[in-house]
Amino acid sequence: MTPAINLARKAGVPHQTHEYAHDPAHASYGLEAAEKMGVAPERIFKTLVVILETRELVVGVVAVSAMLNMKQIARAAGAKKAAMAPAADVQRSSGYVLGGLSPLGQKKRLRTFIDTSAKALATLFVSAGRRGLEIELAPEDLAKLTSGTFADLAAEDD
Repeated sequence: MTPAINLARKAGVPHQTHEYAHDPAHASYGLEAAEKMGVAPERIFKTLVVILETRELVVGVVAVSAMLNMKQIARAAGAKKAAMAPAADVQRSSGYVLGGLSPLGQKKRLRTFIDTSAKALATLFVSAGRRGLEIELAPEDLAKLTSGTFADLAAEDD
């Protein structure tokens, strides 16, 4: 049981958990999840923490098949600049290890932004709080549980 799963259960949100054998040699946690679970990468979302120029940490949730656009998450957060947060800050703030970072049940609740592509899906998958464990739920429920806001976050192809 992880804080992410506990949060979904306590809130009474319909969800399913999916476990797979994590391979430490795999280069991408999200793409590994898609491959091992047989799910399209557009349905698996990664949780990324960025730091704004104000030093505030915020969460961006985007499909593993996409890249997080720093200008777009900064704009969504009402800031001018954003950069990937240092790993130590992410782990300290969330209580999770990298590769098992869930947007749900973080130790310190951060403002959360979910890419608008999620709204087109019946359900999506995010980390359930450890490597090799995913939680599947409706995008609206993810937004409700994180007090998240939908925004255009994915980098556009040039």
